[in-house]
Amino acid sequence: MELRRVLMLCLFSGWAAGYKQGDNVTLYVNKVGPYHNPQETYHYYTLPVCRPDKVHHKSLSLGEVLDGDRMAESLYHIRFRENVEKKTLCQLTLSEKQVDQLREAIEELYYFEFVLAEIPIWGFVGYIEESGFLPHSHKVGLWTHLDFNIEYKGESVIFANVSVKDVKPVPLEEGAGAAVGGVGVGGGTLTVTHTYSVHWYESNLPYSRRAERLRDYSFFPKTLEIHWLSIINSLVLVVLLLGFVIIILMRVLKNDFARYNVEEDGSCDDLDQGDNGWKIIHTDVFRFPPFKSLLCAVLGVGAQFLTLATAIIIMALLGMFNVHRHGAINSAAIVLYALTSCVSGYVSCSFYTQINGQRWVWNIILTSALFSAPLFLTWSVVNSIHWWSGSTQALPATTVLLLLGAWVLVGFPLTVIGGIVGKNRAGSFQAPCRTRNIPRQIPPQPWYKHTVVHMAIGGFLPFSAISVELYYIFATVWGREHYTLYGILLCVFAILLSVGACISVALTYFLLSGEDYQWWWRSVLSTGSTGLFIFVYSVFYYRNRSSMSGLVQSTEFFGYSLLTALVFSLMLGSVSFWSSLAFIRYIYRSLKMD
Repeated sequence: MELRRVLMLCLFSGWAAGYKQGDNVTLYVNKVGPYHNPQETYHYYTLPVCRPDKVHHKSLSLGEVLDGDRMAESLYHIRFRENVEKKTLCQLTLSEKQVDQLREAIEELYYFEFVLAEIPIWGFVGYIEESGFLPHSHKVGLWTHLDFNIEYKGESVIFANVSVKDVKPVPLEEGAGAAVGGVGVGGGTLTVTHTYSVHWYESNLPYSRRAERLRDYSFFPKTLEIHWLSIINSLVLVVLLLGFVIIILMRVLKNDFARYNVEEDGSCDDLDQGDNGWKIIHTDVFRFPPFKSLLCAVLGVGAQFLTLATAIIIMALLGMFNVHRHGAINSAAIVLYALTSCVSGYVSCSFYTQINGQRWVWNIILTSALFSAPLFLTWSVVNSIHWWSGSTQALPATTVLLLLGAWVLVGFPLTVIGGIVGKNRAGSFQAPCRTRNIPRQIPPQPWYKHTVVHMAIGGFLPFSAISVELYYIFATVWGREHYTLYGILLCVFAILLSVGACISVALTYFLLSGEDYQWWWRSVLSTGSTGLFIFVYSVFYYRNRSSMSGLVQSTEFFGYSLLTALVFSLMLGSVSFWSSLAFIRYIYRSLKMD
C-alpha cells in the first residue's frame, strides 16, 4: 500500500487541486522547533496554543513521517478567495507553567510550520528583544495575531505565507497575570485572545511553476546561491588532474611494455626473473586476499549504493520529486534501497564464488548486514533520544514495523535471490597469469608507499572534487533548503567516480612497481578513505557553518554523518577496486606472450 502511494506521489506530483469560491481550504498545523536545529522538531500542539477538542491527524506518506511531519487539522477556517479580518480563533487562559513554557520556546527561537494546499507556511512563535547594556532590557512577546497572505491562480493555490506586520506582541513577563486584550486574570495566570486574518491575492504564476514561488521565498536564510566560478574552478582542476594521471600512466606503461616485451619468448610464467618492477610479481599479483567474504560484501554493497545514487539523481532530473511533496526523496530512497538489495547480493556472491569462496551463505548474510546493521544501531540511538525528548522525529511504532517489514520481506529476500543467481552464474576468475603456491617476499617499501599515505592521497583528491557541492548538499540535508541543482549534482557525481577510478589506478601502479602485490584491500582503502574526509568536513560544518546545538540535534547530525561517510567509503571503495582490477588485467594481458 505504501509503495503504491509513493509511486502515485511521484507520478502525479504536478496534479492541481481545484477549488471553487467559498470552498474550505484546510490548514494543517505541523511542527515547531528551534530555528537553528532543523531536525529537533515537536508537534505544534505540545505548546499551549489554540487546538480543537478532538485532534484529527492527516494521513501521511512514509517520507513525511521520516521527515518529522505530524500534520493535524487546525481551528483556522479559510475559504477559497474569501478575505477575513481579525477573526477570533480562541481565547486561552494560560497558567504560570504554560507561560514559562512559551517564554522558553520563544527564547530558543521556536518557529512553527503550517501546511496549506501542500505549501509549507513558516513563522515565529513569538518575539524577543535584547537592548542596552546598563541597564539591560530583555523582552519576550507572543504573537497572538497572524495575517495569512494567499496567492491563487484560477482554481489553484499558488503560494501562502504568514506575517505579523503592524501587530504588537503580547508581553510574557515573569510571573504572569497582566491584562491582555482587555482581559486580566490574577493568581499567576494570563488570558490571551488569538485572532487571524486572511487575504487573497491573484497571481500571474501558473500552477505548474508554483515551486518557483516557494523557492524564492526567504523565511529561512538563503545559502544555496550558485557559485558558478567555484564550480567551474573545481571542474578545471579535476580535468587537469585526470589528464595528468592518464598521460603520465600511458607514457610510463608504454615504456614498461617496450622494455618488458623485448626479446621475450615463452609464456607469462617464463618471464625473466632478473627484472624488477611490476612484471616480476606476475605469479603473485592474482593471489587471492584474506577476508574474502568481507571484501566481496564491501564490493556488493558499494555497487548497490552506486545504483541507488544514480537512480535517485536520474529520477530528480526527470522531475519526479516535487518540492511540495514532503519527504518524496526519503520515500523513494527507502523503496530503491529495498529493491536494489539484489544488486549487492549478486555482485558479492558472484565475485566470492570466482575467488574460490566456500561459505556463500555466510557471505550473503554479511552482505545484507554490512550497512543495515550500522544503520539500525545508529537509528536506535538517535530515535531513542528523539523519543526521550518528545520530538516528532521519533518514528511511531507502525512506521518502525513498516520499515522492518520492508527489509525482512523485500530487502533481505532480494539479497538472497541475487546471491543465489550470482553464485550460479559466476564464471572463473580471469587471471592472465598463473599463481604459484609459494608467495614471493615483499621487499621493504619507502614511507610514501605505506597504506596511510595512499589513503591520505586517495581520499583527499576525490574529496577536493566535491568539496564545493558538498556544502550545498549539507545545507539541504541539515537545513531547510530545497535542492534543485540536480544537473550539476550529476556532473559532480560523475567527476567523483572518475577521479576515484584514476587515482586508484595510479596508486595501484605505484604499489606494483615496488613489487608489492597486496593490492586488493589497498585499492579499496585508498579511495574509500574519502569517507573519512567527508566526516571531518561534517565536523567543520557543524562548528563553523551552522548554528546547531543541543543533544538531540548533535546526536542526529553526527550519527547520520557517520553513516554518510560509510556510504561514500563503500561506493568509492567499490569503484576503486574494479578500476584497479581492470587495470591490472590489462597490463598483464598486454605483455608479449607466445
